Amino acid sequence: MTTPSPDRFLLTGCASGIGRQLAEDIVRRGHRLIATDAEIDKLRAHAEEAGWPPERVRCEPLDVRDPQAWERTVAIAEELWEGLDVAMNIAGIIAPSPVADAADEDVHRHFDVNVKGVVFGTRAAARVMIRQRQGHIVNVASLASLAPIPGIALYSASKYAVRAYSLAAAEELRRYGVAVTTICPDAVQTPMLDRQVAHDEAALTFSAPRFLTVEDLSRILLGKVLRRRPLLVVVPRWRGWLARLGDLFPSVSKTLTPIFTLQGRRRQQSLQRSRES
Repeated sequence: MTTPSPDRFLLTGCASGIGRQLAEDIVRRGHRLIATDAEIDKLRAHAEEAGWPPERVRCEPLDVRDPQAWERTVAIAEELWEGLDVAMNIAGIIAPSPVADAADEDVHRHFDVNVKGVVFGTRAAARVMIRQRQGHIVNVASLASLAPIPGIALYSASKYAVRAYSLAAAEELRRYGVAVTTICPDAVQTPMLDRQVAHDEAALTFSAPRFLTVEDLSRILLGKVLRRRPLLVVVPRWRGWLARLGDLFPSVSKTLTPIFTLQGRRRQQSLQRSRES
């Protein structure tokens, strides 16, 4: 059976970063979109400034931690367009901290937003797509879902859970014509990355020779991911293999971590100096 070209999209985290860029590109391509974010005023202000056409785009508040809110949001897609082709779970949070210093609230938020948000979103979209016998769910994990990253242990653990859940969901939903793709990008230049610059414990995040851009992610997601509907995408691939090597052989990770930490710390210091000048 030929999979129809996707036209009806639902995205989370559209007020900034990857979500905003994806929303912009989806609107530019003429598709229909429900753009969501917990910061709905910020999202609506951007939509008005950017001139998103209201006949094709709905901006809706969504706390991804709330399963009832998810059901209401997906119901809007069914009411407006009689279904949903693509759901992308992009919203996420990170709060770097040493393991012993992690605040209770940060523990809860990492798993409530990063994990439960993806689970509730996948579940809500799957219910619609199973009835349609077609659809595509895209869940954004991280390179930190392939290898445990000290300094951002909560984030890494939450993204491991996202990857495991998404891969399992993909096996379950395939029989209904529904694809689930997990994308694991390296550090992306977003406000989330900016918030880590002053945290020494997040040094490994900055060890990449080049930060990905939101345009990079949008091009990949709206290009080969929608066309091929792959199970797992790692960006860049060579950093993914390095991460998997560290995961499979912890003794290797023990050797490499100090080297990459030093590289990342130098990059952090350079960024901090440039901000101060």
